Amino acid sequence: MPVAEAAVILTPVLDWLDLFGVALFALSGALIAARERQTFVTMSFFALVTGVGGGTVRDILIDAPVFWVKHPWYAALCITMAAIVWNTPTRWWQGRLFDYADGIGLAAYSVLGAAKAMSYGLPPVPAAIMGIITGIVGGIIRDVIAGRPSILMKPELYVTAAALSASMCSFGMWLLPDRWGIDWALWAVAALAGLALRSAAIRYNLGLPAFHERGQASERETEIGVEAVAEAEAADPESDGLYFEDAVTVDEKNPGV
Repeated sequence: MPVAEAAVILTPVLDWLDLFGVALFALSGALIAARERQTFVTMSFFALVTGVGGGTVRDILIDAPVFWVKHPWYAALCITMAAIVWNTPTRWWQGRLFDYADGIGLAAYSVLGAAKAMSYGLPPVPAAIMGIITGIVGGIIRDVIAGRPSILMKPELYVTAAALSASMCSFGMWLLPDRWGIDWALWAVAALAGLALRSAAIRYNLGLPAFHERGQASERETEIGVEAVAEAEAADPESDGLYFEDAVTVDEKNPGV
């Protein structure tokens, strides 16, 4: 799709998704600063970095004008969210309610990123990756600055939910060009799918399996072991093929003999 059409495709539905996602991510950034007992300046910085970080990286990668630089409302919205956190008790924002709200922002922002990338002519797979970047990079930058473990280092279904929304959006727009004005419905379905997955993960503590070392030897390792025993038996037919470096010899038991 030509770049000239980008401004058309991003309004009005995706504009609202954009603002909503930025607001929720800015809120999460401000809350991290509040829990660290930081100043309002630091809180505003965290809100801005978290709110626009993913979209900034996306726009740089797809060679688009950085969205919040050209439109002043985004930075003002981030500072407003910081002011809200500054003037309210942090307990208001604790618990699963905020996790669900963050899931809404994640799904919405991932759809926005994928749709914008598609509007700039990217193929579906890179566009889906742009959607994931849009949804998670702001939080990663926030966690790195705050010295916290990144969401990437946790097994919970967070990035996976972003990937689901972004992939459904990009591949849906690729397979079903907007000939009947159905893109808005596709965006809604993609966002709801990611939100449903993220909500299930929050409700039931779902996560991906972590890597574990194999408990059994591979076939090649087994073959090497068999070959070593065979070589030992060939060298000493009376041996059972088992040798231990720490075995105590007769002379060591009776050094005077």
